[in-house]
Amino acid sequence: MSDNFVKKKVLVVDDSSFMRNVIVRFLESDGRFEIVGSAQDGAEAVEKCCQLQPDVVTLDVEMPKMNGLEALKRIMSKCPTRVVMVSSLTEAGAKETMLALEFGAIDFIPKAMEDKGRSVFSNTKMLRDKIYAASLATVANINTVEATIPAAMQAPLAKAVSQPASLLRFKKAEIVLIGVSTGGPKALHEIMPEFMNDLRVPIVIVQHMPPNFTGAMASRLNEISSLTVSEGQDGDILHPGHVYISPGGMQCRVIRRGDDLVFSSKKDKNESLYKPSVDVMSESIYSAVGGNVIAVMMTGMGSDGSQGFDKLKKAGAYVIAQSEETCVVYGMPKVVVDKGLHNEVLPLGQIPSTVERLLA
Repeated sequence: MSDNFVKKKVLVVDDSSFMRNVIVRFLESDGRFEIVGSAQDGAEAVEKCCQLQPDVVTLDVEMPKMNGLEALKRIMSKCPTRVVMVSSLTEAGAKETMLALEFGAIDFIPKAMEDKGRSVFSNTKMLRDKIYAASLATVANINTVEATIPAAMQAPLAKAVSQPASLLRFKKAEIVLIGVSTGGPKALHEIMPEFMNDLRVPIVIVQHMPPNFTGAMASRLNEISSLTVSEGQDGDILHPGHVYISPGGMQCRVIRRGDDLVFSSKKDKNESLYKPSVDVMSESIYSAVGGNVIAVMMTGMGSDGSQGFDKLKKAGAYVIAQSEETCVVYGMPKVVVDKGLHNEVLPLGQIPSTVERLLA
């Protein structure tokens, strides 16, 4: 590590002293972080966040006096900061986490229901990487409950990245694929209500997320969208105008069965670090429909999906990458752009209308 490397300052918030100590040790073992403070309730979290100005805050969802959701709202209104929620794996914890991501949290860390020391967190390297990625998230894209991208940014962005290709039609498309990771729930919450309910093809979404959380996300998106949104189930026949969220913890595919496209959800067989994986889904769609797909890569860290998108693009797929300025983490779309796999680079807000024009 370079002598000029600047560690990311972290504020740890949890009402349990045991959990605070676990998270502190969890991060201090990684040379990229410096713990600048801790807090045991929401009110103290807001005060210390504004005072210490950390690069990232780990914030427990369930706390007395002021819970994590209320603390998050106050942090985002008083001193906008990158926040990673620490959530239980319960159904209630998943629903609250989805709200937190809507309110501006960058990402979340799932913890086991039982605080048993070493078993609290799994795959610690990936979780540390998630916190580090959150610490690098573009501050301009940390949105409050009321605001999205500042109005002053919208017109220049649209002018800079909009391309004549948007006026093309892609009538051969049989499916829309969206790959997304860090920052995804917030981004999906913004764009799904913009799709019209007469979309002539199904949409399949692969969001990096553990079990329970994808079901909560699908339920929330279904409430705000004119399209039907559900968590995909093994054997589902894909219908036009229906959105299928790939279940967390599973490897998901689309399979051709006669005239139908069918959703497949199976346990991972050491196929990918990510469950679900954009690459696994992309390659299955390539096998099912060839290049007859509109493939969209949105905000997220890493490079998952780039190999599958490469196959799709070579087969004739139309590929859209989310613009850097509107990504929380410009990782997955960057790889697609750097490899030259894209037809267009678009700000988040232009993706739904562009997909609809292509399908018209």
